[in-house]
Amino acid sequence: MNTRPQDTPAHPLAPSAYPSNPTRPSYPTLPSHTPYTPYAPHTPYTPTYVPTEPYGYGVHEAETVPVLPRQGGPVAPGGTVARDGTVRRGARRKPPARPEAVRRLVPQALVVAFLAGGTTAFVAKDKAVELNVDGRRRTLHTFAEDVTGLLAEQGLDTGAHDLVTPGPDTALSSGDEIDVRHGRPLRLTLDGQRHRVWTTARTVDAALRELGVRVEGAYLSVARSRHIGRAGLALDVRTERTVTVMADGRERRVRTNAATVREAVAQAGVVLRGQDTTSVAPDGFPRDGQTVTVLRVRGHREVREEPVPFEERRTEDPALFRGTEVVDDAGRAGVRRVTYGVRTVNGVRQPPQRLRTEILREPRARVVRVGTRPLPASVAGAEGLDWEGLARCESGGRADAVDPSGTYGGLYQFDARTWHELGGRGRPEAAPPAEQTYRAKKLYVRRGAAPWPHCGERLRGGA
Repeated sequence: MNTRPQDTPAHPLAPSAYPSNPTRPSYPTLPSHTPYTPYAPHTPYTPTYVPTEPYGYGVHEAETVPVLPRQGGPVAPGGTVARDGTVRRGARRKPPARPEAVRRLVPQALVVAFLAGGTTAFVAKDKAVELNVDGRRRTLHTFAEDVTGLLAEQGLDTGAHDLVTPGPDTALSSGDEIDVRHGRPLRLTLDGQRHRVWTTARTVDAALRELGVRVEGAYLSVARSRHIGRAGLALDVRTERTVTVMADGRERRVRTNAATVREAVAQAGVVLRGQDTTSVAPDGFPRDGQTVTVLRVRGHREVREEPVPFEERRTEDPALFRGTEVVDDAGRAGVRRVTYGVRTVNGVRQPPQRLRTEILREPRARVVRVGTRPLPASVAGAEGLDWEGLARCESGGRADAVDPSGTYGGLYQFDARTWHELGGRGRPEAAPPAEQTYRAKKLYVRRGAAPWPHCGERLRGGA
């Protein structure tokens, strides 16, 4: 419904401005533009029961509602027509709201306010972040406060070898980027040395760059573009090295990534023949800057027969005077055949090496009896004589003396028969000097100085 203030002049085309034409009916002319009136707010609910005694509500002023002029039409009941053609309606009284209704509306209003505030907080805590896990990017909405909460929310477990950027305790905001790179075990054999390292790189090439390994000219057991999974990878890398090879009086220097010294020598153009070898183990790993000398080996075998020494077994004999030894078996050495390897290295003869031994004859042990019987202190009838003078005359005072014929021996030049008759064992020259003197005294008691025709007079001090 259009409204117009009462002090607004009438439109020039309104019926009041022109006389009416009795020949045709008169129609009101609408204004060229009717202003938009917004829809009135909804009237709150008013209970049907109104108390008989109002709480101080008064009379509202009359409400003016503009209407179009009507020709000879009746006026709405309860209203009057003003001079400007508007109709005044009688005022209506509004009953005041009851306190009980107000009390019921307050909790509802609080719930609505709480929900509105919660929705605002809900929207405020929601963050849009970008999560990159091992190169896989995705945008997430999260309510987590920090990086640790986001990882837990996504079920991502990280360990000591994993890399998280930014740090786990960093607070999150919308637009943040979180990078998670899991560690991968790398079983690396670098120039013959074994290592176990961890890397967050996803390819072999990136891992080697991360570890600072020089790969130009190097040998790799797998392609540099090979992907490294979470389970890891075994990788053998041999970098390029400089090795000097000395052979046949010449020096050769090569750049190589060989796995063994033998391969490096072959790459230097040197051929190993027969027993040829190198100054370092041929199967060893060649180091950078190492010098390897080739050893030209020539060799042959020699066979020799050598004696095998025998052992000596000694037993005690109480029938022999102390200091007396009797050899029952002189023993015999064995014989063995020995094969030696004789080598020359770069023309220089080396000590022979024993290669094989064969026993041709077993050795036989020597058996000796050793006397334990005490010697008598003296021999009656033979004391007081110059036995030293007799010994000097017969043998020069040497207990082991033997005459040129081999018949007589010892200090007093006993023959074997006489010696055995006197109780001696073995050869007289093998007996100790005290026993020889003892046997000589016994012989003197039996036969006097006759057994020593040339020197017997020395017993009494004769010249």
